[in-house]
Amino acid sequence: MILNCEEFIMKIEVDSQSNMESDAREESSPTHTEVNGSLSESKLELFGFDSLVNILGLKSMIGEQIPAPSSPRDRRDGEDVSITLGRPKPTGVKLGTMMGVFVPCLQNILGIIYYIRFSWIVGMAGIGESLLLVAFCGLCTFLTSISLSAIATNGAMKGGGPYYLIGRALGPEVGVSIGLCFFLGNAVAGALYVLGAVETFLDAVPSAGIFRENVTHVNATASAQIESPSLHDLQVYGIVVTILLCFIVFGGVKIINRVAPAFLIPVLFSVFCIFAGIPLSKNGDPSPGITGLSLKTFKDNWSSDYQRTNNAGIPDPNGKIYWNFNALVGLFFPAVTGIMAGSNRSASLKDTQRSIPIGTLAATLTTSALYLISVLLFGAIATREELLTDRLLTATVAWPFPAIIYVGIILSTLGAALQSLTGAPRLLAAIANDDILPVLNYFKVADGNEPHLATLFTAFICSGCVVIGNLDLITPTVTMFFLLCYAGVNLSCFLLDLLDAPSWRPRWKFHHWCLSLLGASLCIVIMFLISWTFTVVSLALVSLIYYYVCIKGKAGDWGDGFKSAYFQLALRSLRSLGASQVHPKNWYPIPLIFCRPWGKLPENVPCHPKLADFANCMKKKGRGMSIFVSILDGDYHECAEDAKTACKQLSTYIDYKRCEGVAEIVVARNMSDGFRGIVQTMGLGNLKPNIVVMRYPEIWRRENLTEIPATFVSIINDCIVANKAVVIVKGLDEWPNEYQRQYGTIDLYWIVRDGGLMLLLSQLLLTKDSFESCKIQVFCIAEEDADAEELKADVKKFLYDLRMQAEVIVITMKSWEVHVEGGAQQDESMEAFTAAQRRISTYLEEIKETARREGTPLMADGKPVVVNEQQVEKFLYTTLKLNSTILRYSRMAAVVLVSLPPPPLSHPAYFYMEYMDLLVENVPRLLMVRGYRRDVVTLFT
Repeated sequence: MILNCEEFIMKIEVDSQSNMESDAREESSPTHTEVNGSLSESKLELFGFDSLVNILGLKSMIGEQIPAPSSPRDRRDGEDVSITLGRPKPTGVKLGTMMGVFVPCLQNILGIIYYIRFSWIVGMAGIGESLLLVAFCGLCTFLTSISLSAIATNGAMKGGGPYYLIGRALGPEVGVSIGLCFFLGNAVAGALYVLGAVETFLDAVPSAGIFRENVTHVNATASAQIESPSLHDLQVYGIVVTILLCFIVFGGVKIINRVAPAFLIPVLFSVFCIFAGIPLSKNGDPSPGITGLSLKTFKDNWSSDYQRTNNAGIPDPNGKIYWNFNALVGLFFPAVTGIMAGSNRSASLKDTQRSIPIGTLAATLTTSALYLISVLLFGAIATREELLTDRLLTATVAWPFPAIIYVGIILSTLGAALQSLTGAPRLLAAIANDDILPVLNYFKVADGNEPHLATLFTAFICSGCVVIGNLDLITPTVTMFFLLCYAGVNLSCFLLDLLDAPSWRPRWKFHHWCLSLLGASLCIVIMFLISWTFTVVSLALVSLIYYYVCIKGKAGDWGDGFKSAYFQLALRSLRSLGASQVHPKNWYPIPLIFCRPWGKLPENVPCHPKLADFANCMKKKGRGMSIFVSILDGDYHECAEDAKTACKQLSTYIDYKRCEGVAEIVVARNMSDGFRGIVQTMGLGNLKPNIVVMRYPEIWRRENLTEIPATFVSIINDCIVANKAVVIVKGLDEWPNEYQRQYGTIDLYWIVRDGGLMLLLSQLLLTKDSFESCKIQVFCIAEEDADAEELKADVKKFLYDLRMQAEVIVITMKSWEVHVEGGAQQDESMEAFTAAQRRISTYLEEIKETARREGTPLMADGKPVVVNEQQVEKFLYTTLKLNSTILRYSRMAAVVLVSLPPPPLSHPAYFYMEYMDLLVENVPRLLMVRGYRRDVVTLFT
C-alpha cells in the first residue's frame, strides 16, 4: 500500500510539472482541474490518507492553496509556510551573487572618503598607524561579515536583511528597534552620498552653480580666496538627483540591475587610473611635493604627525580641531560600511545562502586589500605636507588626466546613494510585513511587488536631509546606527552559536562564538571611540523604540535565541539547585493551587475567582511561581481533548488575573487518585510545589456531598506523606482583592511548631496593598500553670531575631482533659458543639449497626477504623475551646491563621470533618496552616 501511495505521489508530481509547462503557453481548463482533483481525492480516500494529505500539504499539489497565517502571533513556527505545486506565482527578477550582493556592497563601501580623505589620513596618522586603522576597522566589518554569513545560511531567509536576522535571533522587539534605526541610517546616508556627489560636481564645474558665495580659507602661510558651492546650489541639485535616483528605484530590481554597472565600472576604472598613475607620478607632475615611489618618502611618512587643522582640514596651529587616532577612526569608518547592502536585498536574491556569504566577504576583502595597498602607495609617493594639503591627491596622480577622478567620485557616491535608496525601502517593507507595529501597516507589500510607498517615504527623508544641507550633527549618528546593526548581527550569531540549539545548523562553517563576541566588542569600542555623546544618543533612541514596540507592538514568537537562552539558563539553574533541600534563606513558596476540588462552578469559570488573589498574597513582590491544577474525572483517552481545552481556559484565567503561574489539567478516575498522582509527580527537582492551597469545603453538609470527607482527609494525608505544607482557606468568597484595603489585625494561633511557615505567611500578607495597614498578633496557647511571662519573653525574642514585628499574647487554659466548666456552656460555640456530638453519635451507631449486621469489623470509607469514644470527645472539647478562644479575641481580625491538626489515625473521615467544622464555626476568614518537616525561616544572616 505504501509503495502504491509513493507511485501515486510521483504521478501527481509529474502531472503537476507537465501542467506547469503547458500553463506557460495557455491557461489550463477548469474541467481538467476538477477531474484531476476529484480523481486524486478519491484515490487518497481509498488509501485513507486524508489526514496525511492535510498535514503534508499534498492537496496544494493539485491546485489548492493552503492559507498562510498573516501575523507572527498566528504562526506556529513564526514563518509563513505554504507548499504549492501548481502554476508558480510570478515573481520579480532574481539576482545572483555578483549583481545581487558583490556589486551593491562594493558600491556602498568604496565611496568618497577614499578619493578625498584617504591620502590626508595617511599624512596625519603615518603609514604605520594608517595600516593599523584600516586593519582595525576592516577587522570589525570582516568579523561582522562572518557572523552575517553564518546566520544567513541557517535556513531560508526572507526580505529585510539584517533586520530579519537580528529579529529572528534576538526577538521582535530588538529586531524592530535596530531595524528601524538601520533604515533611518540608510535613508540619511543616501542624503550624505547625494550631497557628496553634488558638491564634487560643483567643485569640478563651478560654472554650473546657480548661486555664488565666496569663502576664504586661511592657513599658516598664505591667504587664498576659494570659490565654494553655495548651500542653495547643494539643495537644488541634491533634490533633483534624489528624484532621478528614485525614478530608477521605482523601476524595480530589473532596472537597478541594468544601471548598477554604469555606476560601478567608471569607479573601478578611476581606481585603476590612480594605481596606473602612481609609478608615473614623478615624471608627470611638476609639484615638488610629489616624489614618486621613494623609500626615503616611505620612511619619512611612517610615523604619525597629529596636529591641529581648520575646518577644511588644512594644518593650522590655531585651528579648532585636534586630530588623534580616535578621531581618525570616526572619519575613516564610514569608508568600510556598506557590507549589509547585499543582505538588504535578500528578497531579490536567487540563493541567499550562497550569495550573501560569498558576495559580502568578497567585497569586504577586496576593499580592505585596496585600502591597505593604497596606504603603502600614498605614503611612498608624496611628502607629508603634500598629503595634508592636497585634498585631491588621487586626482593629481591619476593617469592620464585628473577629470577621471571627478567622474569616479560622482559615480561612486551616486552608486552608494542608489544602493541606500534601494535597500532602505525594502528594509522598511520587511518590518511592516511582519505586522509587529500597526503604525507601519501602510508600508506592507505583497511578495514579488516593489515597495513603492516605502520608497516614497525614504525619498522624503532623504530630501529633507538634503534641504538641511549641514549634516555634521547627523553623520556620526548615522555611523552609530550602522555600528548598532553590526553589533546586533554579531550578538545574534554569538547567542545562537553559544547556545547551539538543534536548529542551529548553518551551511557556513567558518564561524565561532568567540569571533562574533570579538566583532560585537569592536563595534561597541568603535562607537565610543568616535563619540561617546552620539553613542549615548543612539542607544537612547534604540531604547525608546524598543519600549514603544513592547507597549504598542503585537506579540510575535519567532523562536528567537533568547527563548533558547532562557531554556538553557533554567536547566543550568535547576541543576545547580540540585536535589538537596533549599536553605531557609533561599526558600520561596511554590503553591499548588487546587482550583475545583469541591462545589459547583459555572462551566466557563475554570477556577474560583479569589484563588489567584490569594496565591498572589503568598508571594513577595510577585516573585515565585504558582501551579494551578484541576482534575477531570473520567478516562484519559476519552477526555484528552477536553483537558486541553480546559487547560487553555485556565491559562487565560491566570493571565487575566496577572498571576505568575502555569496551568495543568489531570484526568483521573476520581479526585483522590488524581491528586495523589499530582502530589508525587508535579514539578522538577527543587522547583516542585511545596505548599498545597485549597478552599475549605464549607458546602459539604449543606448540599449533602457525602464523598467530600473521605476525599478531604485523603488529600491532607497525601500531603503529609509527600512532605508538602498545606494551607486551607475558609471564607474564600470574602477574600479581598488588591484594591480592597483591610484594617485591624492578622491573628496567629501558634499551637504546633511548623517551621515558621505561619509567621512567614503573615509577613507576606503585610507586603500586599490590601493588608499593609494591618498589625500582627501572635497568640500562644499555654497550660494554666505554665510560666506565661517567660513564654511571652521567649516568643518576643524569637520574633525579634526573625526581624518580625508582632504583639505577643499568651493565653492560659486548663488541661484539655478537663471538661468544660459551667460557664463555657454559655459560649455561643456550644450550640455547634452539641450538634456535632449528636451527629457523631448517630454516625457511630450507623457504622456499628452495619458491622453487626454484616459480621465485619467496624468499617468507614471502605477501610477498618478504631473508634475510641473518649478520644473523640477529647478532640471535640479541644476544638471547642480553640474556636471559643478565636471568637473571643479575634472576632474583628482581618484574617486568622491557625495550625491545622492532622487527621487522627484510624478515625473515620466524617469525624475529622466534624472537628474542622467546629473549629471554623462563626469565624469569617480563616487560614488553616500545616507546615512540613523543615524550617522556612532562619535566625541567621
